[in-house]
Amino acid sequence: MRRYGRNSLVLLVTLGLLTPVLALQAREVKFSSVPNHFPEKPDNQLLGPTHGGAAIDREGNVYISTDTPRGILVFGADGKYLRNFGPSNIHGLHLQREQDGEYLYAARPNFHEVQKIKTDGTAVWTLGYPQMSGVYTKPEEFNPTNVVALRDGTIFVADGYGKNYIHKFDRDRKYVKSFGGPGGNPAEDGKFNRCHGLAVDNRGPQPMLIVCNRESGRVEQWDTDGNLVKVLLRDLRMPAAAHVRGERIAIAELKGRVTVLGKDNTVVAQIGDNPKEAQRANFGLDPAEWSEGVCNSPHAVAIDRAGNVIVAEWSKFGRVHKFAIQP
Repeated sequence: MRRYGRNSLVLLVTLGLLTPVLALQAREVKFSSVPNHFPEKPDNQLLGPTHGGAAIDREGNVYISTDTPRGILVFGADGKYLRNFGPSNIHGLHLQREQDGEYLYAARPNFHEVQKIKTDGTAVWTLGYPQMSGVYTKPEEFNPTNVVALRDGTIFVADGYGKNYIHKFDRDRKYVKSFGGPGGNPAEDGKFNRCHGLAVDNRGPQPMLIVCNRESGRVEQWDTDGNLVKVLLRDLRMPAAAHVRGERIAIAELKGRVTVLGKDNTVVAQIGDNPKEAQRANFGLDPAEWSEGVCNSPHAVAIDRAGNVIVAEWSKFGRVHKFAIQP
């Protein structure tokens, strides 16, 4: 009987009948937490409240925005604190490589604006509410949570804390159109209930937008004309931010988890899953209750060149993780 079992297995493998199982295993990606990669007290000061974004430049430096007077904190690829610059209260952060250098695109909901900033902190321009959209009666109704730019300079702004539209501008910051708009809970397809996070998806022949429809529990793919292409995932735990690098998308879920998608948009990993519901999306959770490698409130995410995942949490005290990809 044992010989028959082994021969049957060989025959099945030879015929290719086990291919789907083996392929699924091959698509799995494993990550491990890197303890103490980022210092608790950069330059002998607490990190401070993090309710913002994360970005990584060409050199592997990590940019984390804070709600403190230090603004954006910069760490080397080795995790060492380097410097700080720029404005405080940046919510969404997008790094763009352009012909003359690298720039940060920053959404500031408390100030009803988005900015383009050099990596030395110099402001290039500031863009206020899109009056021509006809959506707003006053600037204070515009509370953008994220902003991204395409390679051709086209700009998209997600008004996730305001009117739940995504606004499109050309490379000269001239208003083009608005799409989406408020929906129910969850929002019907094509509408938003908190269009919180944005990312640019360059994996296909044409650029696409990845939208975190947070309160709807969905991550969606939209074309650059403002049409919903497909819902990539439903029933997520408040997807707050996404980042695309290579063939993967990393999604920060505010309720204690990071999900990673592969080239075909299937789940290849889930990182830092917190089994304690009371700790999820908990801004004031005391550091004494933190556990190494377990996420409480992922709010920002970025993938570095090696495929490692950086996560910044929505935290009164400030918390940043590194999860290293395994061979």
